[in-house]
Amino acid sequence: MPPISHQTIKLTRGRHSSPEHGACVMELASMLAGESFSDHPRSVSRPIASFLRGYNDLLDDRRRCDLYRYAAHTVGSAASAEIEAARVARLLSWGDEVWRRRSTGSLLERMRQRRAGHERSSDPEPAGTYAVHAIGKVTDETHAAAMALIDELIAMGSASPDVLPASRNTTKATPEAHPGSPLSLGGGA
Repeated sequence: MPPISHQTIKLTRGRHSSPEHGACVMELASMLAGESFSDHPRSVSRPIASFLRGYNDLLDDRRRCDLYRYAAHTVGSAASAEIEAARVARLLSWGDEVWRRRSTGSLLERMRQRRAGHERSSDPEPAGTYAVHAIGKVTDETHAAAMALIDELIAMGSASPDVLPASRNTTKATPEAHPGSPLSLGGGA
């Protein structure tokens, strides 16, 4: 059997001891960056990595395939403390909005939201987890919103003129960017 490489590895749930056992999106990013195999690659923004680790595990195999490109796009995304703090703030505001929109008022939903609220922190790790837990059930609409959020977080640290700053980006990473979705209010943006 040929050795596993970044070109042949399969993205799966969880943390892996080696590429032969599969990889999550962040473990693949560590391979692409030439770092030790890890789900905490040093070259990747901590808030982005936190969100992607949790989101990787939330997805089914079909949707998880959409994360391959983010393994490459996140390499080198670690940025200044100011940019990383802005990314954390964005994760928290996005999570707050998704929680607000999905709130049904049921006892179970209130319990889930209260438990997630304990994760709400300006530390990158819990901020990413909080945003992932806000998603709940993954649908095509919530998946599109999460992918747009990841694009926005990456763009926040980009110096490339091809990438619009988040404030000028016309593709919103909030659920209202997807008219007709169960998360949208008033028909979307």
